[in-house]
Amino acid sequence: MTLQEYVEEVLTLVESIPEGRVMSYGAIADVLADRAGRNSPRQVGTIMARHGGGVPWHRVVSSSGRLPPGHEREARARLLAEGVPLRGDRVLISEAGWVPGGSVPPERP
Repeated sequence: MTLQEYVEEVLTLVESIPEGRVMSYGAIADVLADRAGRNSPRQVGTIMARHGGGVPWHRVVSSSGRLPPGHEREARARLLAEGVPLRGDRVLISEAGWVPGGSVPPERP
């Protein structure tokens, strides 16, 4: 897979993250590793920084739940509007994390 194809795969996956759910950069890299032979959260972060403006970029966070660097305020507002649980400035990934084809945490009241 070429780098451009990998970029498209990352963006397509980010577009599929349901409202109110998040994925980490590492989780995205892990999901795509089998198809792309790549497994780099940093590369996913670079792709999101350069090409992610047209997808729900706010649904991609660090593995510890930190919001996208430099966009914390807007990401926080968007995530709260979607009902994503946060503690301080971190997403509660254990409650809001999503994996394609995996189990999805139950709906929150």
